[in-house]
Amino acid sequence: MHHPSTDRVYLGRALISVSDKTGVLDLSRALIAKGIELISTGGTAALLRDAGLPVQDVSEITGFPEMMDGRVKTLHPNIHGGLLALRDDDEHLLAMAAHSIQPIDLLVVNLYPFEATVAKGADYETCIENIDIGGPAMIRAAAKNHKFVSVITDPADYAELLAQLDANDGATTLAFRQRLALTAYARTAAYDTAVSTWLAGALAEPSPKYRSFAGRLAQPLRYGENPHQKAAFYTDGSSRPGVATAKQWQGKELSYNNINDTDAAFELVAEFDPKDGPAVAIIKHANPCGVSRGASLKEAYIRAYNCDQTSAFGGIVALNQPLDAETATEIVKIFTEVVIAPGASDEARAIFAAKKNLRLLTTEGLPDAAAPGLAFKQVAGGLLVQDRDSQPLSVSDLKVVTTRAPSDAQMADLLFAWKVAKHVKSNAIVYVKDGATVGVGAGQMSRVDSTRIAARKADDMAEVLSLPQSPTIGSVVASDAFFPFADGLLTAAAAGATAIIQPGGSMNDQAVIDAANEAGLAMVFTGQRHFRH
Repeated sequence: MHHPSTDRVYLGRALISVSDKTGVLDLSRALIAKGIELISTGGTAALLRDAGLPVQDVSEITGFPEMMDGRVKTLHPNIHGGLLALRDDDEHLLAMAAHSIQPIDLLVVNLYPFEATVAKGADYETCIENIDIGGPAMIRAAAKNHKFVSVITDPADYAELLAQLDANDGATTLAFRQRLALTAYARTAAYDTAVSTWLAGALAEPSPKYRSFAGRLAQPLRYGENPHQKAAFYTDGSSRPGVATAKQWQGKELSYNNINDTDAAFELVAEFDPKDGPAVAIIKHANPCGVSRGASLKEAYIRAYNCDQTSAFGGIVALNQPLDAETATEIVKIFTEVVIAPGASDEARAIFAAKKNLRLLTTEGLPDAAAPGLAFKQVAGGLLVQDRDSQPLSVSDLKVVTTRAPSDAQMADLLFAWKVAKHVKSNAIVYVKDGATVGVGAGQMSRVDSTRIAARKADDMAEVLSLPQSPTIGSVVASDAFFPFADGLLTAAAAGATAIIQPGGSMNDQAVIDAANEAGLAMVFTGQRHFRH
């Protein structure tokens, strides 16, 4: 028997079955113009036929009608044999001839919109009905046989397919089919990931036997954390507002570190409800160097910037309200890498336009800081998976453990400091005064060192702003975990702090409480820890 080339494969028949009809008519017309026969199913066949295009129903190929509400239509040897048959294998060719199976050289399939159905909040049965079975089976079959078969799973790839056919006189190359196969298997893997993730949530199963994660390429990155590391950015399909969903108005492409830090900044500023007033967070190397509320967005920015002007240079600025012209005018006074906000006025965008290297992102919303979700990180040989640290804290959750209770103003600052500490690398110490950070100590091996560093940064702030005394005098302090000994607390007291918020839970709690009472401090326990590694 004559065997075709395995490099260039000429297309004779195509099976098209798509839930997303974008571009399918133009594609079909182009394929027909190249002499390619079309097979189709259900709604796709009706669409092509209504447009006057010649198309054969899959039911004619299989000898069975579509049945069970469309659940069974393509699961048949005449379809899968046409996709899987090796054109250079004599036994396969004899089997095709014996059973009147015709080859299928191109498969164009996109799947039932399961992810979109879940995103709409559909009920359990509706989600189940939107799990595609025949589509993934065909995609996997065609991808396995990419030696001879081309498989397209995304309308975005139609143009590349037609360009390939134009460049090769109606044929596809093996290298092209291999790339299509890679995309196809990744797509079905992501689809199954969406189904299994949804089902785990629907069943409230915190630790399913297998856990998978999937993403779609948003952009290749120039490099990772360092120039010698290759990197790319993938989106997970969620609608949570943030860097992945944002519109970029200006500036060069975001880098790996930009994306990481911008996410950290926006998640932090989202802790502060815009209905309670403007808030601004400035991030550097994933840690906040200044966070503040203000009567206006401009005031909040200035107060956040003043906390650590040196670190703010080249930082990421996140706003909890749309960027206005007054705030934009302040921000452009120093070099800033990225500004992310729920929106931006035309005037603010015009002010930023003069700074071509400044990236401006808008998200049309804030992420819900209390929304459940998963966070994961890779370790050698596996993944650590946990709930997002999204448990809210209110005044009623706090336990006053000292003789002196915080005043209302101190309590407001304590809750503010606690929200910020949640976003500071452990060990984390945050000094706050009048709704603004005045000293942040991050990422130290010793909690005492974090306390000292935060106080020293406050001294620097006093020097830069020519303040008469350190802003830690009369401040409050948040610690992301308990003080194991009184030394850290006493360091904060020596810096002038008057109230402390910490989880409690140490075997040495009473000694720490006694030290707080002796120093005249007010202290509250949260019963909740905020490690961030």
